[in-house]
Amino acid sequence: MNKQEFLIGLRDALSGFPQDDVEERIAFYGEMIDDRMEEGMDEEEAVAEVGRIDEIREQIVADIPFTKLVKEKVKPKRALRAWEILLIVLGFPVWFPLLVAACAILLSLYIVVWVLLIALWAIEISLWVCTLGGIAAAIVYFIQGSIPPALMMLGTAFVIAGLSIFLFFGCVEASKGILKLTKKAGVGVKSVLIGKENAK
Repeated sequence: MNKQEFLIGLRDALSGFPQDDVEERIAFYGEMIDDRMEEGMDEEEAVAEVGRIDEIREQIVADIPFTKLVKEKVKPKRALRAWEILLIVLGFPVWFPLLVAACAILLSLYIVVWVLLIALWAIEISLWVCTLGGIAAAIVYFIQGSIPPALMMLGTAFVIAGLSIFLFFGCVEASKGILKLTKKAGVGVKSVLIGKENAK
């Protein structure tokens, strides 16, 4: 793929983005390809070095602030006609509660995911507290001369410590997974807002 084909493909992939961002990115990647060609690469190598268009689009979506996208989509491209305003006003009792309900459902799902993660970490902390409590109880039993209960408490503390170590790795992986999921969900919402306008 040469530079011209790459920039045309990138412009097509960025269709629906705010126009100033599209122009800025096209100029940036065109300059990046030129810089690599000045360093001695041929045109195809320079384009390949920049990366794939779909990866670039995903990165740009992640970088654009959500508020900028909302402002861009809310801003009308043309003046609304009288019948459009009338439909919006008459349909308000229907579309507004549906919009609020959809937002509430999405927000509650987001909160539930994070609450589950917090609960996992709370269990992890409580297991470590139980381990320390078991060791402290074993020491007290040893001091009192009660060897069997001391050994039982010490064994229980070691079992709980093993469980807490096992759960720790699960908590770390769950945290990474939820962070990735949250990022993907954010990119997905932004992609829906951006949409893909038909080529004119």
